[in-house]
Amino acid sequence: MAAGQEGPRARYREQTRSEIKDTALRQLAESGAGALALTRVAKEMGLSGPALYRYFAGRDDLLSALIRDAYDDAAAAVADAAAGAEEAGQNPRARLHALGGAYRTWAAAEPHRYLLIQGAPVPGYVAPDDTRDRARAVLGPFLPLFTDGSPGASVSALVTEMEAWLAADAGVAEWVARYVSDTRRSAYGLAGAVLVWAQLHGSVGLETAGQFTRMGHRGDTLLAAQLDLLADAFTLD
Repeated sequence: MAAGQEGPRARYREQTRSEIKDTALRQLAESGAGALALTRVAKEMGLSGPALYRYFAGRDDLLSALIRDAYDDAAAAVADAAAGAEEAGQNPRARLHALGGAYRTWAAAEPHRYLLIQGAPVPGYVAPDDTRDRARAVLGPFLPLFTDGSPGASVSALVTEMEAWLAADAGVAEWVARYVSDTRRSAYGLAGAVLVWAQLHGSVGLETAGQFTRMGHRGDTLLAAQLDLLADAFTLD
């Protein structure tokens, strides 16, 4: 009997957690992460403050759940773009644009969620360790794009550093190996992915923060130019 009742209870708990997260996201979009508080979320939902602590241990626990969801959705957007590009038979340069564009589209549609994963959402917040794997899932599909390239002089020093990192960090090597079959070119893929990460956060971060307002370019135009420069640096087709 107890086992039969566990299903509905678990579903109710998950539904309530989802509603709490949805309410928190609305507040984030309106006021930013600094204004997020469980008491405010509880008030909007018509619950008591202590009731919410049955679902989240505190504000940081709620933030961590929102950050995990954001990384997972960003990773899904990039993975879907990678699958579509592969099905279409696109070359590495075109795939790079497809994946980068998918990431920007996701971030531009929900900037409040992107800003959660750009850096520490509130002073003193420390993200849990498992968010690192979720961040790597976002970058993973970019890794194989650079393995068929030929890194030029401008990125050779970074490739050398990535070779040393792969040799020293088994966790990074394992992550890269899930996407890159030719271990001799793993450092190419890792260097490219790190540069993509820097380019995406630079361009997309400025755009979502509103820094391009009243400037004469579009965000997608700037990102496309940056990705082309990166493709040139690796001599991608």
